[in-house]
Amino acid sequence: MKGMVINMSKVFVIGGGPSGMLAAIVAARNGHKVEIFEKNEKLGKKLYITGKGRCNITNACDADTFFSNVVSNSKFLYRAFHDFNSFDLIDFLQQLGLPVKTERGNRVFPESDKSSDVINALKQELIRLKVKVNYKSEVSDLLINDGSFCGLKLSKDNREYIADSLIVATGGLSYPTTGSTGDGYEFAKRMGHTITSLNPSLVPIHVREEYVKELMGLSLKNIEINISSGKKRVYNDFGELLFTHFGVSGPVILSASSYIIPYLNSDKELELSIDLKPALTQEQLDNRILRDFEEAKNKHFKNSLDRLLPNKLIDVIIRLSEIDPEKQVNSITREERLRLVGLLKHLTFHITRLSGYNQAVITKGGINVKEVNPSTMESKIINNVYFVGEVLDLDALTGGFNLQIAWSTAYLAGNSII
Repeated sequence: MKGMVINMSKVFVIGGGPSGMLAAIVAARNGHKVEIFEKNEKLGKKLYITGKGRCNITNACDADTFFSNVVSNSKFLYRAFHDFNSFDLIDFLQQLGLPVKTERGNRVFPESDKSSDVINALKQELIRLKVKVNYKSEVSDLLINDGSFCGLKLSKDNREYIADSLIVATGGLSYPTTGSTGDGYEFAKRMGHTITSLNPSLVPIHVREEYVKELMGLSLKNIEINISSGKKRVYNDFGELLFTHFGVSGPVILSASSYIIPYLNSDKELELSIDLKPALTQEQLDNRILRDFEEAKNKHFKNSLDRLLPNKLIDVIIRLSEIDPEKQVNSITREERLRLVGLLKHLTFHITRLSGYNQAVITKGGINVKEVNPSTMESKIINNVYFVGEVLDLDALTGGFNLQIAWSTAYLAGNSII
């Protein structure tokens, strides 16, 4: 981190989420006088619900793994991640007195499993550094003079607040009840920035098939999904899936949602195919079913699948297989059996849409990164304005990667103000 600056400047931060708090801390440690303007009554409102309240802070992975999990504009993040990676963040938080732990998939959580402890650690450091936090302070306008930022106005009093630099950490559009209502995009547009197409991302997927309602609540582990548009494969992955009353969710589906957005409005229908037994080839699965049928040869078909499938799935699979449920197992034909194998390897749904921003972990799209300096996070259009976190056109898969984008860009911005 840079040493103390000789001429202390005044820095405003719009947004008191993770990127806003970290940027404010870094700028204040560098000797600047910092104020945060937060429209909510408290800091870190969205961070509080992250990871179902546990807060998946980051992912303790190497650089290659991190960049392979960034979906949009990963090259833009090279400098930011180099300057402040996940291990730097872990050290930073532990120095603030927050112990952390690493779980499956290198996901990092506070040891207490409480997101509030992450917020409190950052908040105490803001207090120590005498960063002023203005709560219930919605910014209505920015003051620009001769191509440089010079201040802002608040909705509540329309007064002009003067400062030397601005960090925009307003987040995106996901979870709008936490205050993420796209303010930063509006500010950026007024300054002449381009906003790329905005979409909810890391969201559940809706499907056309009505019978999905019968599967609601069923969680499947170690399955493989394939999503295709016509003959083109759009996405493929292994993992965990959860059926809902309208479609599918779970980690593997949330990640898929990031990739299928460009194909949603095309003429070709998007198909989701689930392989319920990816560890077995068609032939191996057929042999497995033959063994099960041999052991249950006097049973009806409807009573023969309990060793192969979870109970909630059996009725649906029987219906889709078009095999008579009352048929004795020993009279099922080879053709019928192979049809069952094909169904278990390719349980197919037709995607209709994604869920909205109220269920989205992040926003896909944002301020065009070509208009932002990747070495500083400063706007290339307006001097002394810096953009950090979700407001930028940057997004990644689940597992702590999106929060790391927020931390890394915030650190770089806070450290670049002179």
